[in-house]
Amino acid sequence: MPYIPHTQDDITSMLETIGVEKIEDLFDEIPTNLRCDNLEKIPPALTEMEVGKLMQQRAKQNRNLTCFVGAGAYEHYIPAAVWEITTRGEFYSAYTPYQAEASQGTLQLLYEFQTMIANLTAMEAANTSLYDGATALAEAVLMAVRLSKKSKQILMPTTVHPVYRQVVNTIVKNQDITLIDVPFDTKTGTIAINMLENMPEVAALVIPQPNFFGNLEAVDELTEWASSKGMLTIGLVNPLTLAVLSPPGEWGIKGADIVCGEGQPLGIPLSSGGPYFGFMCCKKKIVRQMPGRIVGRTVDLDNKPSYSLTLQAREQHIRRSRATSNICTNQGLMVTAATIHMALLGAKGLEQTALACHNNTSKLAEKLVTITGVKQVFTGNYFHEIVIQLDKSVTKLLSNLKRYNILGGYNLTEYYPELGNCLLVCVTEMRTQEDIDDYVEKLQIAMK
Repeated sequence: MPYIPHTQDDITSMLETIGVEKIEDLFDEIPTNLRCDNLEKIPPALTEMEVGKLMQQRAKQNRNLTCFVGAGAYEHYIPAAVWEITTRGEFYSAYTPYQAEASQGTLQLLYEFQTMIANLTAMEAANTSLYDGATALAEAVLMAVRLSKKSKQILMPTTVHPVYRQVVNTIVKNQDITLIDVPFDTKTGTIAINMLENMPEVAALVIPQPNFFGNLEAVDELTEWASSKGMLTIGLVNPLTLAVLSPPGEWGIKGADIVCGEGQPLGIPLSSGGPYFGFMCCKKKIVRQMPGRIVGRTVDLDNKPSYSLTLQAREQHIRRSRATSNICTNQGLMVTAATIHMALLGAKGLEQTALACHNNTSKLAEKLVTITGVKQVFTGNYFHEIVIQLDKSVTKLLSNLKRYNILGGYNLTEYYPELGNCLLVCVTEMRTQEDIDDYVEKLQIAMK
């Protein structure tokens, strides 16, 4: 994209035209105590040549490591066609314009994405995406509180991703919304119904599937418990798992009320942490409380299919302070890639990928427990992540594995110190039998 900077003459001319002396005068309504001083840590501008050298130096720091880390971001195979198509000019700037109906192609793609996500989750409605999985969960919590009207409390299991919990708390704490921790069973690493008995009746219960430990929650039982208490159910799901697991729209008798999650497993590369995208679905009867954009399909005067934004009145650029959320955008480029990815793989391809992930994890789990000083922490079913406990320092062990070009897993000691020296290990379809055997071999060496 071309970059045309303003010259000092341009700036002076514009300021004279609008009748102010300097740029700072444009922000005089902001109180002085809220303004930042000089950004001392921002380095001086670099020339094009200097920037090029800097980026080359940064690129050389990258290493081709074999990844056994998951924890919310997963290395999956992405067909070459996905990003070859996504980066075409027609899609590359796939942000929905405010004169949306003029961009039928963009709207159709977003509509197809909504349809695929709704089908995958077995829900009645989906929006065009949110920023990421963590903020999608925060939006789901806000939505549940708006719908509840009787409580501003949410049951938040400690089996939910700890970073997600931090993000949600940051967003909702100043709105007098309280997150109540729900502990997990130390044997299964999942929510136990008996641990919910003394919990207050709140707006909603969050159910992660799989949970942060990779374990599968008793979603039917938990959904029915929440329903019996008059609570909403928020399903936090990995979309890839829904190719083989019961979708949240079918949990219990009536299904989950709101569903959200991180869309990164659907064709988005790890890319040093982003950008990713979040998704959200809900039952049709509460769709007016769902934040973000929704694309609808209709026909024009010639009876040809056409697409338009629907329920726009609840977006912040129209309703301002009365909006359901300040989210009025969508992760257009990421959604484009995810839609193409799902279309290429199809239901069967997604199922095969999910099964390959689980099978590879099972293979690794069987080998890991034969190593002296290693044991699997939790019993029960899992998807493609397991927690192992070590009789060595996790930090030191991961450092040793990195010498062999292996990212050995996610250190749980910071967020779950009560578990001791524990490591969250993930295996996707990308790992070969040779990769698995090599990991076991190097782990045995590192454990000595």
